[in-house]
Amino acid sequence: MAWIKTVPYEEAKGKLKMLYDRVKGPDNNVDNIMMMHSLRPHSMEGHMAIYKYVLHHSGNTIPKWFLECLGVWVSSLNECNYCVEHHFAGMKRLVQDDAKSAALRVAIETGNIDAAPLDEAQRQAMRYVRTLTRDPAALQEVDVEELRAVGWDDGEILEINQVSAYFGYANRTVLGLGCSTKGDTIGLSPNNNADPDDWNHS
Repeated sequence: MAWIKTVPYEEAKGKLKMLYDRVKGPDNNVDNIMMMHSLRPHSMEGHMAIYKYVLHHSGNTIPKWFLECLGVWVSSLNECNYCVEHHFAGMKRLVQDDAKSAALRVAIETGNIDAAPLDEAQRQAMRYVRTLTRDPAALQEVDVEELRAVGWDDGEILEINQVSAYFGYANRTVLGLGCSTKGDTIGLSPNNNADPDDWNHS
């Protein structure tokens, strides 16, 4: 499952057990990406806080399916199959349109955003995210102005930026520590957006 030691749910004690109980899903399942932090529970706490507040918060105004789509895109650009599989499943559940989800996946896998079933504002967000992921120093103020020009307000631009930045962190956690999907239940997420402190996965 990983290149470093991890502590399984059954052996967890103290703060680690408390955090596992906060993030677990059905049958005491803890996502492997969270178990990567088991030797330093404080970093799991930080990871989950930023994940929940950036992607699963009621203060966001961009639809969650599109935030998940951005996460799949970043993860694909970073060749992080773990996050692609988890978040594509989450996105598909939210989209509730198998044909649209499949077309989005093909567009992401081929890098052909113009073929994605998205509106122009969403495509422009995907272009911004591609540059942010692949060549962040190349971004200029004009890139943000282009997002405004297609209808995103500055708060939404911040959401796009932060979701993309979070996935860069998550991808590097996975890829740098050899995290696999073995034993995971694919697609669980903390879905209670109304309570930012509810981290349970469903």
